[in-house]
Amino acid sequence: MSATGIGAAVRRKEDQRFITGKGHYTDDINRPGQTYAYFVRSPHAHATIKSIDSKQASSMPGVLAVLNGAELAADKIGNLICGWMIHSKDGSPMKMAPHPALASSKVCHVGDPVAVVIAETLAQARDAGEKVNVDYGELPAIIDPAQAQRPGAPQIHEVAPNNTIYQWHLGDAAAVDAAFKSAAHVTKLDIINNRLVPNAIEPRAALADYDTGTETFTLWNTSQNPHVARLVISAFIGMAPEHKLRVIAPDVGGGFGSKIFIYPEEVVALWASRRVGRPVKWLSDRSEAFLVDAHGRDHVTHAEMALDAAGKILGIRVKTIANLGAYMQVFSSAVPTYLYATLLSGQYQIPQIYCEVDAVYTNTNSVDAYRGAGRPEATFVVERLVEVAARELHIDPAEMRRRNFVKTFPHQTPVIFAYDAGDYDASLKKALELADYKGFAKRKRDAARRGKLRGIGFSTYIEACGLAPSQAVGALGGGVGQWESCEVRVNPTGSIEVLKHFNGTGRVYPHLARLPLSDAAAQRADRLRRRQPAGFDVGRKSDAAQLAAPRRVALSLGEAFVIGQLQRLLERSVIIAGVIGENHRRLMREGFDEIPSPHFCRVDMEFPRRNFDKPLDHESGFRPSGATIGVNRIGVGVDRVDLAINLRDLVLARQQRGVEIGRHRRREYLHVGAEIGDRLDADAEDFAGRIQRHFGVRNVVASVGVNQKRLRAIGKPLDWPPNPS
Repeated sequence: MSATGIGAAVRRKEDQRFITGKGHYTDDINRPGQTYAYFVRSPHAHATIKSIDSKQASSMPGVLAVLNGAELAADKIGNLICGWMIHSKDGSPMKMAPHPALASSKVCHVGDPVAVVIAETLAQARDAGEKVNVDYGELPAIIDPAQAQRPGAPQIHEVAPNNTIYQWHLGDAAAVDAAFKSAAHVTKLDIINNRLVPNAIEPRAALADYDTGTETFTLWNTSQNPHVARLVISAFIGMAPEHKLRVIAPDVGGGFGSKIFIYPEEVVALWASRRVGRPVKWLSDRSEAFLVDAHGRDHVTHAEMALDAAGKILGIRVKTIANLGAYMQVFSSAVPTYLYATLLSGQYQIPQIYCEVDAVYTNTNSVDAYRGAGRPEATFVVERLVEVAARELHIDPAEMRRRNFVKTFPHQTPVIFAYDAGDYDASLKKALELADYKGFAKRKRDAARRGKLRGIGFSTYIEACGLAPSQAVGALGGGVGQWESCEVRVNPTGSIEVLKHFNGTGRVYPHLARLPLSDAAAQRADRLRRRQPAGFDVGRKSDAAQLAAPRRVALSLGEAFVIGQLQRLLERSVIIAGVIGENHRRLMREGFDEIPSPHFCRVDMEFPRRNFDKPLDHESGFRPSGATIGVNRIGVGVDRVDLAINLRDLVLARQQRGVEIGRHRRREYLHVGAEIGDRLDADAEDFAGRIQRHFGVRNVVASVGVNQKRLRAIGKPLDWPPNPS
């Protein structure tokens, strides 16, 4: 197996500190003078707040403040928002109700926060919180999304008549009606996709510190997306200007989507820190997390599938009522729309699809992205329809799927997405072999004779990740850019640092990222350094990543982008320091270093000292051209990664003439240009071989360089602007 790149056997570097208790999570961080927050929450699903009496709580030992929603509003702290605008079928915008971080007039679900106690210790804050007396006027509540729009249902928010947030649709209704009229068979289903509660191993936490001298905030937060947190808290909630707010996400013990969002607790912690003049820490307990961490799913769906006599799918019609809870969350509007209906084609050739989605308010906790965010809900609908149709038509379920798989690519679905490549039948065939599907009938009969039931199920699915480009997402209502950014530094010592603007949030991305990067840089993966010691730190970078979707494809667009930055560094005349090869000849390398053996020796410092006064610094942004879609192939992402993996070959062909290698010790510069001439499009191995023979060295892919005049002209870190497309 190769020692570098994808396929290399490389041990995970991050495991050691985690399994030895040396992780660095939000609750591990403490600040001088730190205080603790405890939230007083509503025990009712729907009620008015008549009064809040905090006199007794305020006088208890250690209590610094008892704050409520009226004070929050008086300090002009804005509401939490939903960042994705959806329009109804009639063109009207979605009905986003006010969502204060502390309720002041009415509570809309059990767990809605109404006050916060700040005290010297958590125990003191909790004891005082139990003495806060809230007088509620209980109101009728609605928790069933299927009943929320019916006449007479309790009205939750005045801005949303009939508790309806939007009535959205996608597809050609008339074409679907025509397909159903011509159908030989129609399968109908009523499906409930039940609500799920997230339960990451690390509960949410927030530590806020307001510096009165500089009037700046720092927030340590268990967040999957601190970039969006900083944007929303500064620009929409109005806590502070963006340059006055720093958001840091240290190690995150699992996220699964529930830690993407901006929650009341972190907003209140920031505000309270300014009010009391000291750092404020809040840590959720498990029961609290079950109440208020954003939930997932909660769909009620009626679905129909039209088929011809041979079992080929002609069309699908879907009507879903999506429960968004009492308040909208950051991306909740997009989950049952553009992350759901666009995947209803699955892996199948379906000529026509029409989907209607009614999003409703209920007196339940908010619902947003969780473990797939819309895509599993779509898969559930499609696969149940296919399975039931196969049984009704007496067709083997595997054969039913095989008949309807997409077989020619590229393939344009009727619900926005296009698939560039795939071989779904091959995946199914392999699964059937592994499961010994041919022998299943016998195993089922044998089990029945023993009084046991045996069954087998199928599910084929499609996945979409990293929605892009920004222009398309914006046109669909997305409120944040879908880009990635990174910084590549080439230090005078010859090391390469890659600063990525996302971390693992409990997953293996830091480990996996080293593999394609080492392929691109032709360095051993176990020597590659990713600098991210404190997790996300948003405050030092104003143009950091805004990608909201969690990366569910291991080697996704972001990694290909970083590899591309290494190529751009070379194209922009960046030198990667000098080394001494295994034969101890000093070389000035221009380009990649490939030393596959341990003979890395020591770095020649003479050249960088003469030429650099600081590390070369290359920062860039990346806007992917489209979403990553795939099952057994990564689609767009694979193409980009494959291109980058072949970078060593490409870069040899793309550099300018004037390639040279120098021996520093004797100040002797030998030019390869005379031998290679203008043939910089020569085969990479041939080119490298000529250079190696010319200088008598081994194990060095020498140099693809550039004109020395251009090198001397570099006087500051390189800046490569994002691709405007």
